[in-house]
Amino acid sequence: MTTTVITNIGSLVTNDPELGDGPLGLVADAALVLDGDRIAWAGPAAGAPAADTAVDAGGRAVVPGFVDSHSHLVFAGDRTAEFNARMSGRAYEAGGIRTTVAATRAATDAELEANLVRHLREALRQGTTTFETKSGYGLTVEDEARALRIAAAHTDEVTYLGAHIVSPDLADDPAAYVDLVTGPMLDACAPHARWIDVFCEKGAFDGDQARAILTAGKARGLHPRVHANQLSYGPGVRLAVELDAASADHCTHLTDADVDALASGNTVATLLPGAEFSTRAAWPDARRLLDAGVTVALSTDCNPGSSYTSSVPFCIALAVRDMGMTPDEALWSATAGGAAALRRTDVGRLAPGARADLALLDAPSHVHLAYRPGVPLVTEVWRAGTRVA
Repeated sequence: MTTTVITNIGSLVTNDPELGDGPLGLVADAALVLDGDRIAWAGPAAGAPAADTAVDAGGRAVVPGFVDSHSHLVFAGDRTAEFNARMSGRAYEAGGIRTTVAATRAATDAELEANLVRHLREALRQGTTTFETKSGYGLTVEDEARALRIAAAHTDEVTYLGAHIVSPDLADDPAAYVDLVTGPMLDACAPHARWIDVFCEKGAFDGDQARAILTAGKARGLHPRVHANQLSYGPGVRLAVELDAASADHCTHLTDADVDALASGNTVATLLPGAEFSTRAAWPDARRLLDAGVTVALSTDCNPGSSYTSSVPFCIALAVRDMGMTPDEALWSATAGGAAALRRTDVGRLAPGARADLALLDAPSHVHLAYRPGVPLVTEVWRAGTRVA
């Protein structure tokens, strides 16, 4: 394999405290050596070993590629009218998902894949090198399975979300829909997914329904994730911890018992500030979670209804401005935290053995991600050792 040294790095975030300062493992005047698709060496530039080729970072900051551990990218249409109405005073309700369900069912496979690829390229240009995405806009056996097949062609982190809302086809018989989600739909979808998710919320699925769905998924080898406590207090977070879900996502309305459960378990609290921004809802209290010792991830929740952004840097800026996170904490949560939410150790860090996923910033420090919100600071992206943007 060809080795490459990236040198003249103004500041390097490794997310390995053994390699540099603090939790970010920050190294000034640094270098990275890539061997094929992996990191072979990281540290001060003066100590960098020789390599076959050299790249001059020009004093820029280098950070791990962002790990977007929560998105909904297999869809058709948009919900501009709903957003416009909401910004004029109408509160967000889960029922808005039905608009996207209708458009997605009407779309061809080619149209769905083209839309997915467009959003992935958009995210890649902004530094996202690992992403999870879900079904949930088909809500029939055929449409959920095809969504997962399309997603699985582009990522290993595929989530079955047949339990997004009760299908409009069975709106008057939620129990029958749960039977479908845990029966024929699960049979068709399990071969294409790694994860199973459920929207545990008023207007979607209650605690008992969510437990049945997640338990059925676990029996088929799918590991749980949970949309939990987004719109109101409820059982989602504690159910996630009880079932050893990789993540409880949203975590906006938390009791002390919810926070204690997260702190004592292995479930990551994934915060999605794009949703609060786009719905004018209360912000999650990241400071409360971090101070309790909870592992926190930051993700975009990119979807056409409640968070139509693919920008992790934007979410970092929101988390620092409105959720009580420091710039260091927000970056860690968008990289190593996202990796933890996917139970991955090969991404979200720039240490020997990790996948060579990184972003160069047109700035001397990662702090500029929050300091200069809305500015396209990502100038170069490498994934698996190859420059891709």
